[in-house]
Amino acid sequence: MKILLFGGNGQIGHELQRTLAPFGNIVAPARSEADFTNADGLRAVLQQHAPDVIVNAAAYTAVDPAERDESTALAVNAAAVEALARYARYNGSLLVHYSSDYVFNGMQSGAYTELDVPHPQNAYGRSKLAGELAIQQGGCHALTFRTSWVFSSHGRNFIRTILKLARERKTIDVVSDQIGAPTSAELVADVTALALAAFHADALPEGLYHLTASGSTSWYGLACYVVQQAQAHGAPLKLDVSGIRAVRSADYQRAHPGTAIRPRNSRLDCRKLTEKLGLALPHWKVHVDRMLMQIDYGKAC
Repeated sequence: MKILLFGGNGQIGHELQRTLAPFGNIVAPARSEADFTNADGLRAVLQQHAPDVIVNAAAYTAVDPAERDESTALAVNAAAVEALARYARYNGSLLVHYSSDYVFNGMQSGAYTELDVPHPQNAYGRSKLAGELAIQQGGCHALTFRTSWVFSSHGRNFIRTILKLARERKTIDVVSDQIGAPTSAELVADVTALALAAFHADALPEGLYHLTASGSTSWYGLACYVVQQAQAHGAPLKLDVSGIRAVRSADYQRAHPGTAIRPRNSRLDCRKLTEKLGLALPHWKVHVDRMLMQIDYGKAC
């Protein structure tokens, strides 16, 4: 099996290079070789490699800049995905793609299922939904996984930002009224491999699935947990939990003009996927703890 992996240097892509290796030959072009703002160039890359499976872990993920540059977000998260879907359809490839909790407005009280109607409230969310629709309308064989609050020891993410700030400051403000499931890129990649195996064994139908860790917390709750655990590991931090101030989303946005609106509720119901695969998704603390044990606290995060 020939796998063409886009975004191989990102958080999820980095882990996918490990978990997908047993399936065959993985080709992971660098960003300079696969420009997602150039759909024609992307088609040339696809034709050059002729993959059996296309795995798209590339994305425009800068949520706040997307408010000022929605055209680029749409080019990367929608137009490029449409090109992947079109190639997959006409060449019989399987497309594996990752989407986001940001396709929802976050106003629902319970966890969102795959049947709930998306209603994004920022440019990034609109671009990710447009990518989903491009796949659905493209008619190709595809597995699309919506995930949320992704983190890893590789790349930029909320946990690494909190650790960096905790080394530099004695107080920080963190939003307390947005709820979600912090999800490890390692978990996403592991489950992707299981799903790919199940798909090829005709045990998992193609389609859209939610994939996050179990449990939920707020950004404030996550920040407090990270600082507490890092201190327990002997991290040299200036910040302790008493210096983490809980703020409301509206107050944070007033203090930071130009910040995109985020969903208040980012919880995703993953039962459709777990029942098909016969697995239990670990609590978010499991992989957060794992990451915090692996970090070298002698170096800046």
